Amino acid sequence: MGTFKALRIDKAEKGTTANFVDFNDSDLMDGDVTVKISHSTVNYKDGLAITGRSPVVRRFPMIPGIDFAGVVEASDNPAFKVGDAVVLTGWGVGETHLGGYAARARVKADWLVPLPTGLSPAHAMAIGTAGFTAMLSILALESHGLTPAAGPVVVTGAAGGVGSIAVALLAKAGWDVIAVTGRPAEADYLRSLGAKEILDRAELSGPGRPLGKERWAAGVDSVGSHTLANVLSQTRYGGAVAACGLAQGMDLPTSVAPFILRGVSLLGIDSVMCPKGRRITAWARLAHDLDAARLDSMSQTVKLEDVPGVAEAILDGKVRGRTIVTID
Repeated sequence: MGTFKALRIDKAEKGTTANFVDFNDSDLMDGDVTVKISHSTVNYKDGLAITGRSPVVRRFPMIPGIDFAGVVEASDNPAFKVGDAVVLTGWGVGETHLGGYAARARVKADWLVPLPTGLSPAHAMAIGTAGFTAMLSILALESHGLTPAAGPVVVTGAAGGVGSIAVALLAKAGWDVIAVTGRPAEADYLRSLGAKEILDRAELSGPGRPLGKERWAAGVDSVGSHTLANVLSQTRYGGAVAACGLAQGMDLPTSVAPFILRGVSLLGIDSVMCPKGRRITAWARLAHDLDAARLDSMSQTVKLEDVPGVAEAILDGKVRGRTIVTID
């Protein structure tokens, strides 16, 4: 106990600043479990928080990092004991509650999930919020009754974190995956994850018609805006699209046509406040369904001091797959 290194965001005269500082245990926020963090990751939201390009952080000063994995160092809750391996995603950590880009965090026990058997802390952070969101999307499609027999599934933002894991999971489950990307150089990478077809994002990113040709039975969309509108307009009768991101924008310039003429469903995916029971189910599926070698193939590992640079790169669309952060 004492001081430890952390990446801290402070409010500046114009925007925010991000600097590495010595942080004190006494400045940690309220919680009944203290975790010694070994790994974190960089999600799109982390990039927004660190760069200040979007008002993600709502409390200053803030340690960003919406995910972390580690071991319990102290606990006042009977659900966890010292030495337990745990993982955390969401719950406002890194936004309103001090987050994972530090050697230590104090959080509520209800926010933690036991690290699934067979999953290392590094692999848990290779998954992170992005992979957790991908699995929640797939569970939602399955709950809707959709299976690979219904037809192909489209995944937008396929070379990103959510997209990469969604492609791998869906392909392993037997789906014919259509991967949408604006990076033609990533075609071989996406095929290595199991994609059957690569689609240029330009086909979906502009204004489209209320209804288009029926092309897929299901979709996982992390982009939003015109892309989501076009995905919906080309979804087959009775199909569904899981919406889990807004990389292109928060707007949805569509009509009711896909919903009332084809019975298409739009499934909203929230990974931040997702109930604990569903979290445990999703993490168990991830530990079982994701091949470790495939997860390694889509991941890179960096040190904590590299995070600001990765944050810029992920917003500029220059990061493929997932980034694991090791915390000393």
